[in-house]
Amino acid sequence: MVSSKARPDPQKSLVGFTVGDVHYAVPIAAVREIVNPLELTVLPHSPPAVAGVANHRGTVIPVVDLRARFGLGRAEDQRRAKWILVEVEAHTVGLMVDGVTEVYGTGGAELGAAPSLGAGDDVRGIIGVARHAEQLVFVLDVDRFDALVSPLAATGLLGPGSLET
Repeated sequence: MVSSKARPDPQKSLVGFTVGDVHYAVPIAAVREIVNPLELTVLPHSPPAVAGVANHRGTVIPVVDLRARFGLGRAEDQRRAKWILVEVEAHTVGLMVDGVTEVYGTGGAELGAAPSLGAGDDVRGIIGVARHAEQLVFVLDVDRFDALVSPLAATGLLGPGSLET
């Protein structure tokens, strides 16, 4: 008897998560894995949204705190907090989120246009809006995180290696 592997649902193209009371998603193709938060090493002179770097299985990865990125204070309840590890350019970046919701698709619908929010739209990095379970979901462009972490990559700090803690 030959066993067949379950094929992933091609309609499930987004990984959903929350930051504050807002629902966001990133394309599943960019997601490497979802992990529990690790120990962070804070780097001096890094952008405010970069919480620090962590050693994940022998590779040093930068971690972006999306609460700080979106101008929110520290979460009171961090029990559901997760890191979504995404591939950005040539390296992995951790996105610190309040909680991961589910993997889902757009039901074949195109993403709606990103809302015009005035100055700073480029900082937000929203590529579109989807509807899921009666919620608006803002889909982020993970490539925008490269601008935050490329100065760290230029120093040679990121990638294989270990951190002195």
